[in-house]
Amino acid sequence: MSGNMGMEQLIPIVNKLQDAFTQLGVHMQLDLPQIAVVGGQSAGKSSVLENFVGRDFLPRGSGIVTRRPLILQLINGPVEYGEFLHKKGEKFTSFDQIRKEIEEDTERITGENKGISNLPINLRVHSPNVLNLTLIDLPGLTKVAIGDQPADIESQIRSMIMTYICKDSCLILAVTPANSDLANSDALQLSKDADPDGVRTIGVITKLDLMDEGTDARDVLENKTLPLRRGYVGVVNRSQKDIEGRKDIKAALSAERKFFLSHPSYRHLAERCGTPYLQRVLNQQLTNHIRETLPSLRDKLQKQLLSMEKEVEQYKNYRPDDPAIKTKAMLQMIQQLQNDFERAIEGSGSAAISTNELSGGAKINRLFHERFPYEIVRMEFDEKELRRDIAFAIRNIHGIRVGLFTPDMAFDAIVKTQIGRLKEPSLKCVDLCVAELTNVVRTTALKMSRYPRLQEETERIITTHIREREQLCKENILLMNDCELAYMNTNHEDFIGFA
Repeated sequence: MSGNMGMEQLIPIVNKLQDAFTQLGVHMQLDLPQIAVVGGQSAGKSSVLENFVGRDFLPRGSGIVTRRPLILQLINGPVEYGEFLHKKGEKFTSFDQIRKEIEEDTERITGENKGISNLPINLRVHSPNVLNLTLIDLPGLTKVAIGDQPADIESQIRSMIMTYICKDSCLILAVTPANSDLANSDALQLSKDADPDGVRTIGVITKLDLMDEGTDARDVLENKTLPLRRGYVGVVNRSQKDIEGRKDIKAALSAERKFFLSHPSYRHLAERCGTPYLQRVLNQQLTNHIRETLPSLRDKLQKQLLSMEKEVEQYKNYRPDDPAIKTKAMLQMIQQLQNDFERAIEGSGSAAISTNELSGGAKINRLFHERFPYEIVRMEFDEKELRRDIAFAIRNIHGIRVGLFTPDMAFDAIVKTQIGRLKEPSLKCVDLCVAELTNVVRTTALKMSRYPRLQEETERIITTHIREREQLCKENILLMNDCELAYMNTNHEDFIGFA
């Protein structure tokens, strides 16, 4: 074990908190200290984690293999086994079985179509070969959607990674292969966005043995290129051939040690490179990090406990006929309706999202960007008809005189007719929006159906307000139309004849 024994015990306590949140299925409101592993696809994240455990247990293959966050809790103990939070009490002594369970549980949630999910898998590994450590293995960043993956797979993975690494309590383990340019590293780009000062980032350089002859990563490992506050650690993982040939991880670790001791560029850094050193550094950093964030975490927990105790106290003397409680319940329902209405319009996704038709904000969006332009295009004129109208307008304005120039009045008369025709589609658009808003109000008020009078009155008040606004909106549209009719600005640069 490394570091202070008392502080070591903090890591399992934080693990228990993490498990409690995952099991309850509630959003984790406490930012627990943790280490998130990020990197591009095939950067060697899985190999680094397997080397920590000393066993092959992670799914491998081409494309996105890690499709859900894996919370890996390493616990030092005399017996070697793994257990999953979703299979409590079942001990997996075969690491092949652990891999199979990760694959099956991933497919259970995401299906077989290479999609991703935010729901984490919690795996706890007890072993005499590990140091107490909690790591979150996140999907590798991909650039191109493969097969039936959604087209925005890159932004989906990016936003998932960001939800973890943007928290101040999260250390970032940025894994970058040495045989690609450091400036193009996905891991360092992500960590720079989340941690611009590089205070929480620990760099890991993999594939040092695959670099072109005559090149090395010495400057990177000495923290001279793109420096990080916590520095870089170099590791050498097993090759794909070694993995397929089931090369023992212990043999791989001794080969790694030999590589650093014999390589002229890394010989002087050998004691600060390699997987065992990285494991010790992470254990130490996580322990120190927990110690630093503990006071604020305890403060947050105490505040939450106090507010919950207050709430419990209220229910001890609960009387259903108490008017204060009735008022509170009513306000809570109205607040809920407000939130649901906002989500339906803003589109931040609710649990009961429709997959069959557009509704709420999405439908209003379509009305403005598809339906309204279509209505405008539909009212386009027949050119022959327009030419005839113009000819008659010119002749009527000239009267008995024979005109030499096209009179402005004829232009005004024709243009005013066209502008006037814009009124109808504009007012129709307002009507359609109002209909959809009324529909959203009716749907969101369904949660009040236990109290029909309250539901009816709430719907009435909101709908009346919408109708008032509708009237005002229509008046503004008509005023706007009148403004356009009142003055023809032929001096505007959008005007075709503008000089």
